[in-house]
Amino acid sequence: MANPLTPDVVVDPVELTRALVDIESVSRDEKVIADCVEDVLRSAGHLTVGRVGNTVMGRTELGREQRVVLAGHLDTVPINDNWPSTVVDDLIYGCGASDMKAGVAIALHLAATLPDPAYDITYLFYEAEEIESEFNGLNLVSASHPEWLDADFAVLLEPTYGVVEAGCQGSLRVKVLTHGRRAHTARAWRGVNAIHAAGEVLRRLEDYRPRTVTIDGCTYREGLNAVRIAGGVAGNVVPDECAVEVNLRFAPDRSEEQALDHLKTVFEGYDLVVIDSSAGALPGLRAAPAREFLTAVGVEPAAKLGWTDVARFAKLGIPALNYGPGDPALAHAPDEHVEIGQIRDGAATLHRWLAS
Repeated sequence: MANPLTPDVVVDPVELTRALVDIESVSRDEKVIADCVEDVLRSAGHLTVGRVGNTVMGRTELGREQRVVLAGHLDTVPINDNWPSTVVDDLIYGCGASDMKAGVAIALHLAATLPDPAYDITYLFYEAEEIESEFNGLNLVSASHPEWLDADFAVLLEPTYGVVEAGCQGSLRVKVLTHGRRAHTARAWRGVNAIHAAGEVLRRLEDYRPRTVTIDGCTYREGLNAVRIAGGVAGNVVPDECAVEVNLRFAPDRSEEQALDHLKTVFEGYDLVVIDSSAGALPGLRAAPAREFLTAVGVEPAAKLGWTDVARFAKLGIPALNYGPGDPALAHAPDEHVEIGQIRDGAATLHRWLAS
């Protein structure tokens, strides 16, 4: 297949967005789009290029005092009758248009057209963000080529509707277990119903008052919610176990260990089983490139209410922000789309910052 990312397309981030959307790249099927991106980077001439699986890296080697990373994932969720792309007025529709091929288009456009930036830049186009962490391209790169992630500052081009979203919340999911004793429901007094015992767990959740935390001017709202309940043996058996799955979204001033300790306090007296845990990321606004980036954008940052791969950079001690075109509320939706004006504005903003 001829590469649709021709030089005439790459110079226009809007046309490049549509061309990227038209390359199907559901998670674990990113080889074609990674091949196309790699070809663009190698053709640029001023970049050192590497690849791990379907994650492609390009970087300048200009000897600048500071290095920044621009990162975006190549994969999308499964197509939902929304591929290939269509254009209606000022909107590009299609799977991945907002999350996050418009952001990828901006980064790839800059990689190809900005040979002499003010910082050294590492561009990372990575695979499998939408699925389990074990497949995530940034996760794999951190294990095999950690030097690719080394930088003073990083921008993850996730959709933020053109707003700077700083840091991210952490996420912790646990099962809260209740125990009982089995019995026949005809002789229920001989048993102890574990599902009934879960009522106290639900009452504690109902009474819970989450924190609101402001860090570097960014306000993070925490939340603790039951997301699933499982229990029961058969239609005529008093159940002896019930599990209430809860999700804590916590502000980045808490570590994963502190978040778990908090849940142990909330659910004192119950057994907890951790299902998964992801650290948050502090805002990262104090690094010099971050301050210069905020000046270029010209808006005050807001807290990221959710988890993104900025946390992977934060874990390495690299401050990182989320900034990109597209409405995050449209991610994964059948009518996913991105505004053409936002693509142009985002590309101009990043060019102004990196070329200054």
